[in-house]
Amino acid sequence: MPNENQEKQASSMNFLALSNDSTVKTFIMATLVCLVCAVFVSVAAVSLKPLQILNKELDKKKNILQVAGLYQDGVDIEAEFSKIEIKLIDLSTGEYTTEYEAASYDERKAAKDPELNVAIEKANDLASIRMRPKVMPVYQVMDGDEVKQLILPVNGYGLWSTLYGFLAVEKDGQTIVGLSYYEHAETPGLGGEVDNPKWKKIWSGKKIYEADGSVGIDVVKGAVVPGSKGSEFQVDGLAGATLTSRGVGNMLKYWMGSEGYQKYLNKVQANGA
Repeated sequence: MPNENQEKQASSMNFLALSNDSTVKTFIMATLVCLVCAVFVSVAAVSLKPLQILNKELDKKKNILQVAGLYQDGVDIEAEFSKIEIKLIDLSTGEYTTEYEAASYDERKAAKDPELNVAIEKANDLASIRMRPKVMPVYQVMDGDEVKQLILPVNGYGLWSTLYGFLAVEKDGQTIVGLSYYEHAETPGLGGEVDNPKWKKIWSGKKIYEADGSVGIDVVKGAVVPGSKGSEFQVDGLAGATLTSRGVGNMLKYWMGSEGYQKYLNKVQANGA
């Protein structure tokens, strides 16, 4: 009577004896290849995840430094970022809050958490994001003990995608230093021109609020006429990308408005950061 080892050997011999054109052999080989690949991919994903998280965090810090004008090729990102303090703002009051840990707070995750977000009424949802966090971070660029700039996360829908970026503002809470996006899926050469250094440069010096306190900053169709009425609030539209341009303008109107950072920036204008 054959023992177990003999049965296994017979089974192996039967498999090897199958023709290469055999459907059964093809199916078995394909299954084995899939299993090996699945194990390899799973191991790679698990082992690389910490590095991916670290790189993602480093890229975020790099983008914050870029919009503040503090990044240059070869700079030590961690060392330069140490000049920045992170605080959290309760958008309903404009006051700082210590309810959460500022260094680890993720506003994008908070926007998806029913306990941490707020539903935006359709009539007020200029940025087309539907939900926003109750609390948002502000990155304060420090010069010694003095706040030099405020960097505010913003997001909103363009033509094809939600754009995520940062708006840098002078310590007066009114003058823009720069606007930069770190994630979007707009059309290259059209809406994707939000990444064009020439377009980003023209944001510098623009004003956010008009004399009556309303949000004045906007992206207009065509080019702004220097010295014309309201030109201090206006930025050239992106050629061939009307909907993306409108999305950027609406995004800033929302986030600089009463449901966004306005209460906080009003306090900055009155009392400093």
